[in-house]
Amino acid sequence: MNVILAATEQQKEDAFEVRKLVFVEEQKVPEEEEIDQYEETSVHFVMYHEGIPVGAGRFRSVDGVGKLERICVHAAQRGKGAGVLMMDAMEKYAASKGFSTLKLNAQVHAIPFYERLGFTVTSDEFMDAGILHKSMQKNLV
Repeated sequence: MNVILAATEQQKEDAFEVRKLVFVEEQKVPEEEEIDQYEETSVHFVMYHEGIPVGAGRFRSVDGVGKLERICVHAAQRGKGAGVLMMDAMEKYAASKGFSTLKLNAQVHAIPFYERLGFTVTSDEFMDAGILHKSMQKNLV
């Protein structure tokens, strides 16, 4: 498996394809909520396994903090290190751009995964797209 910055339109479409599969089809997030006004200004990541897109994520700067969003992995690749690979690529990108703090909004079931990667919970539970979340943060320095 390898993670790349989505530099071409096809790579961005590959990322959107994985996001649609995981968030819209699997988790029943309305498509109009999943694709939003930040797509054009975000940096997109896509993960491939044997040439097939299996993971995605996006990065954007919010008030000087790196925000990791729309992180997902195809069900067939979960539990095989794909999520860690995606997070590592996104963190390295953020660090290379000078960000010292990362934040994300984690689905409650995924909090233990992010905690193992050094993130800490910074909020109470809240609903986003009909799914319980908590905000999390990690300092890169």
